[in-house]
Amino acid sequence: MEYGQERIATLHDLAGHVPDAPTDRAAVVVPMTEREYAGLAAERVLSALETLAPGEVVVPLRAPAGKVGDFREWLSGFDLPLSVVWCNGPGVSDLLDGHGLNGDAGKGRDVWLALGVAAARREYVVVHDADAETYESADVARLLSPLAGDYEFTKGYYARVENGRLYGRLCRLFYAPLVRALADAHPDAAVLDYLAAFRYALAGEFGLTADLARSLRVERNWGLEVGTLGEAFGHAGFEKTAQVDLGRYEHDHRAVSGPTGLSDMSRHVGRALLRAVESHGVAPDYDSLPGRYREAADAFVEQYAADAAFNGLDYDRGDERAQVDTYAEAIRPPGEDRRLPAWRDADLSPDEVLAASREDVAAVRDGR
Repeated sequence: MEYGQERIATLHDLAGHVPDAPTDRAAVVVPMTEREYAGLAAERVLSALETLAPGEVVVPLRAPAGKVGDFREWLSGFDLPLSVVWCNGPGVSDLLDGHGLNGDAGKGRDVWLALGVAAARREYVVVHDADAETYESADVARLLSPLAGDYEFTKGYYARVENGRLYGRLCRLFYAPLVRALADAHPDAAVLDYLAAFRYALAGEFGLTADLARSLRVERNWGLEVGTLGEAFGHAGFEKTAQVDLGRYEHDHRAVSGPTGLSDMSRHVGRALLRAVESHGVAPDYDSLPGRYREAADAFVEQYAADAAFNGLDYDRGDERAQVDTYAEAIRPPGEDRRLPAWRDADLSPDEVLAASREDVAAVRDGR
């Protein structure tokens, strides 16, 4: 157990206490795809939320039409004030296309749609994934509680240790050493101090005030989490940001290769990270950055090897270094900015999105 602080407030679980939180004034956003349908982890998450009684649960759903009816019926079996946003429904897609916002679809776009709906109806918003096998409803209270006080943005952190091994590979072996390499070259960049302060920067669990939710530009795909940190730095900064200890999490694991593997995710995360630092005045030297990243990552590998040995965990240096080689290929200029606009600047309303989604779902139900 430790109680050290970072440049941002770090709120620890020192006594198993669940703080008071304005759950009745909050919306919980739980993004889902067809892989979550009736899964044990998603069942646990939704059942735990039943005991919490939040003001609303918003599920941004990305699934084919043939799955939507079954999905909606399954979700309706939970005693929750629940709104489903079918993110790739034809009416929603047409609505976004009419406003020039359709483009690439992914987790980020799904969450952006749900953030608009949630922030229009509640004072606070908590976002978390549906694949945590160790989820507890207290996680929502811990993310919410600081928002009712002095903070505008909260981020969860936790240990990723399962089956005698260290996980959290993309954060450990890509994000953290890349931030360190950038910070070594730009020691006066406050945004890099901010990004380095998060103990699990790629966690999918975060909370924010409705006002902040309406102010964020959002990455469309797997860069959602780090892109949100870059936006939170600009709006909430060090003083209005807290990270919250959520203990130990067990999540689904992804392969390194493949279309939804960690190598693919690293490209999205890398673009989002480098876009975030560029937007706050950092000009990376892209010729030397991959090499400096490899040096920083190699130091991390040795540190994690020592930590694993200290705890009697399995650790394969060769496999970890092979991942570093893969992730290094993702380090390149971020390219065109295709982020979705802040909801306060968008020329469509969350009500329009929700109405289009409801019509889409009704059409599937009625066979239209």
